[in-house]
Order: sequence, then C-alpha cells, then structure tokens
Amino acid sequence: MPSPLAHAIAGLAVHIGTARPEEIAARRRTLVTLGAAVAPDLDFGWRLLDGVHHHQAQGHSVGGGMADAALLAAGAGARRAPRPLALGLAALMGWCSHLVLDFLNVDTTVPIGLMALWPFSDGYFKSPWPLFLDIGRTLSWRTVRHDVVAVAWELALLCPVLIAVWRARARHRSGVWDGSRLREQVGG
Repeated sequence: MPSPLAHAIAGLAVHIGTARPEEIAARRRTLVTLGAAVAPDLDFGWRLLDGVHHHQAQGHSVGGGMADAALLAAGAGARRAPRPLALGLAALMGWCSHLVLDFLNVDTTVPIGLMALWPFSDGYFKSPWPLFLDIGRTLSWRTVRHDVVAVAWELALLCPVLIAVWRARARHRSGVWDGSRLREQVGG
C-alpha cells in the first residue's frame, strides 16, 4: 500500500491533467479529487467497528469509486453546485488513481491484491511488477526506516509525473497543442 502522500500526489496530477482551465485553481474540485484519491484507505476504519479486515476489498474497487462519485454528484446537485456530474467524475478519476497505485505496490497482507473490478469480479488483482514499496503499519524503528525509504521512492517516482502533467498543461495553455496555431507555424 503506497502512502497517503503518494495517493495525494497522484490525485493532484489527475486534477491538473483533467480540469478545465478555470477549474485548476478551484478549491472544491481540487479537494474532491485529492480526497477521493486518498479515501479508499478509510476502509481501515471498518475494522474498528466489526473486527474484520476490509482493506483492499470492495472499497478498493471501481464499483466503490462509482458509488462515491454518484453520492458526491447527487449531493453537489442537491446543493446546486456548478457542474455536479463533472465533480462526480473528478472524484471517480481520483479514486481510480488510488487503485492504480495500490495495484502497482508490493503487497504483504493476505489477501494479496485488491478487488479492483468489484462488482464485476470478486477476484483480487495485483501487478506482477510492483513499482512501490509497502508502507508498514507498526511503530518500530525498523518499520519507520522502511517507510521513510518507501516515501522517498514514491516521491522520486511521482513528482516527475506531477511536473510532467503540469508542464503539459502549461504547453496546452500556451497554444502549442492548438491545431490552428500549429498549422500557422508549419505554413499550412
């Protein structure tokens, strides 16, 4: 399981890469996307209620993300927020970024993998080539040292992605990807 910091960076990259230009600085959309990118790990809390390990089960799935997005869009629509369906879609994309990162991590807790395709499949899915280290859940010095290395590795992998998305967005804003401007530059 990657750290909450890794999930937040991935959520921010999703937000920057998918938001309309006027939504980049919109606090509501930014918080929704980042919150949804971190939210699947709230399933740790269910264990406090019933003593059962729910982590990486239905809450770590496309179905869980769709339910979250639908509830969020319905709530935003009821409050007459602008573009409630777009807000729900932003939440779904943030949620799915969490699934991708968890799919690409080292998993040492049974059951191995996550129910990424629930309710369409009850299977657990895991990448055979993990990119991220697991984050320990104990407070021993050994675990803390391991977690520091894991977070440093996450930053080394995800910060360049975030910067690339930001730069691509800036190039797009400057018109580099605008077809009419490109035709003018090549004489067409």
